[in-house]
Amino acid sequence: MEAVAVDKIDSSSERLNTLSQELWNNPELCFEEHHAHEILTTFLEKEGFQVQKQYILKTAFKATFGNDDGPQIALMAEYDALPDIGHACGHNLIAEAAIGAALGAKAALEQMKQPRGRVIVLGTPAEEGGCGKALLIKGTALEGIDVAMMVHPYKASIAKPNKLTFIQARYHFHGKAAHAAMSPWMGKNALDAAVQCYTGISAQRQQFRPDVRVHGIFTNGGSRPNIIPEEAELLYYIRASKTVELESVVKKCENCAKGAAIAADCTVDIKYESFYAEVLSNLQLADLFQKNCESLGMDFSKDDKIVKSLGGSTDMGNVSFVVPSIHPMYAINTDAPNHSREFTTAAGSPGAQKSTLIQAKAMALTALQLLLPGGDALLKNIKAEFAEVPPNPYVNGQKSFENTS
Repeated sequence: MEAVAVDKIDSSSERLNTLSQELWNNPELCFEEHHAHEILTTFLEKEGFQVQKQYILKTAFKATFGNDDGPQIALMAEYDALPDIGHACGHNLIAEAAIGAALGAKAALEQMKQPRGRVIVLGTPAEEGGCGKALLIKGTALEGIDVAMMVHPYKASIAKPNKLTFIQARYHFHGKAAHAAMSPWMGKNALDAAVQCYTGISAQRQQFRPDVRVHGIFTNGGSRPNIIPEEAELLYYIRASKTVELESVVKKCENCAKGAAIAADCTVDIKYESFYAEVLSNLQLADLFQKNCESLGMDFSKDDKIVKSLGGSTDMGNVSFVVPSIHPMYAINTDAPNHSREFTTAAGSPGAQKSTLIQAKAMALTALQLLLPGGDALLKNIKAEFAEVPPNPYVNGQKSFENTS
C-alpha cells in the first residue's frame, strides 16, 4: 500500500507543480484567497474527493475520502500570501504537499479490501495575520479529527520546530486637535503618547527573557504637522515561547501604553487580536513522520543551533492544543529567510519540488500507518501522549486577552 501511495504522488507530480505554480503566480492575502479556493477545490473534486466549499469561512474548504470506520486524518493546506512580497512563506508549497499526500493516501485506501478511516484535506485560509485555524476551531472544524498534520518550507529541515505564541496588540491614543503654531497649549498630543509608549516598550526589552520577541510599527501619527495629532496608533506583535510568559509580556506592554497616555494627558484604547498558541509537536507522531522522511532519503538538521532556534508563529499551534499535531519544517534548497523576496523566488523555483514531494509522500505514509490494520496501537499511543497536554485556556475560550480603554 505504501508503494501505491508513493507511485500516485510521483505520477501526479507535474499536475501538483502546476497547482503550486498557479498559487505562486496569483498571490492572495488572508481571507481573500478566492482564486486559490476555486482551483484547489476543483482539483480535489476531479480527483474524487467529496468537497465542501466555503467551509465555515468563505475561503476555507473540506475535502474528504473514506468512511467513519477508522482514524480521521487531517492534512492542513495553507494558501494565503503576504502583502507586496507574495508567497514569501511558501504557502503554495504547503497546499501542494497536503494535496499530494491526500492523493497518495486515497490511492492506497482504494486498494484495500476493507478500507477504514478517512483522509481529509482541510483548506485553512488566513494563516498570515488572520488566525484562520482558530476561527475554524471555533466553528467545530476539528470535531472528530484524530490527528492533524502539515509541513512548512524553510531553509533547514526540523521535525519538531520551536514556534512562538503570539498576540497582536493595537494601542490607539486619543488626544485633542489644535493649531500647532497658534495655540498648541490647547491641544493634547496623541502622537507624543504613542512615541512614549514605543520608547517605553523598547526600554523594557532589557528585562524581557531571551525567548520574547516584541516588534511594533506606527500605523497613524497624525494628519499634518500644523495640527496637534488627536489620533495616533501603534500595532505590535508580541511573542513568547509559552503562553504563560506571553501573559506577562502583554501586561508590561499594556502598562507602557497606559502610562504614556497619562503622561501625555491623553487616553488609550487597547485591542487584542489573533491569538496564536505555541506549537506542541506530538513527539510520537513527529518521530513516525521523521522516519518516513528519512526512508525517502531526506535528512534532518543535527545542528543544535538550528534545531533549537526560535521560529515565528503559526495558528497550527492552536490546532496542536485540540488534536495531536505536527508542523515539521523542511528545506527547499535556499539559505534565504522566510518573509523575504529571496524566499518568494525559492518557493516558486523548480528546486523546491523534490523536497515538497518527499513531504507529501512522508505525510501519506504516516497517514497510512495509522489507517492500515495495526495502526490502532500507534494511534492509541499518540492519543495517550496528547492526553497529558494541559489545555490552553486561550484556545478553548476559557480566557481571553481583554480589550481595554
